[in-house]
Amino acid sequence: MESPLPRGLRAIAAMEAFKGALVLLAGFGLLALVHRDAQALAEALVGHLHLNPARGTPRIFLALAADLTDQRLWGLASLASAYAGLRFTEAYGLWRGRAWAEWLGAVSGAIYVPIEVYELVHGVSSLKLVTLAANLIVVAYLVWALLQRRRPAAPMAGIR
Repeated sequence: MESPLPRGLRAIAAMEAFKGALVLLAGFGLLALVHRDAQALAEALVGHLHLNPARGTPRIFLALAADLTDQRLWGLASLASAYAGLRFTEAYGLWRGRAWAEWLGAVSGAIYVPIEVYELVHGVSSLKLVTLAANLIVVAYLVWALLQRRRPAAPMAGIR
């Protein structure tokens, strides 16, 4: 009889599927900007949110919007689609208890750790700390799950 899938793998699978859906929606949002004036929309958004367009993030956001072309939007939407496909594939594999998905999740999560540490070095915030902690927990759990696969099965009682 096959053992039930650990709840941790199901939770990580659901999280990966959610991330995939979120990025896919963002990609569709980018496609909605094709043949539209992204700069005017960005300025309207900054104004609606009562942000100072000369400061930090709003300034960067407006500068990025000024450089958007239809070709770049299609490229970004394509990248979003590919990333979402990767997250959905990982989610499916984890939900089905596949070792390849555990490897994929552990490696793809570990790739972000140096970037998250770098960001923390340049300024500590609650969001950065929580993001790093959550990512480390997921990576550690997936590595633990992979190590559990390598352990020999316990001998059944009464069989010699």
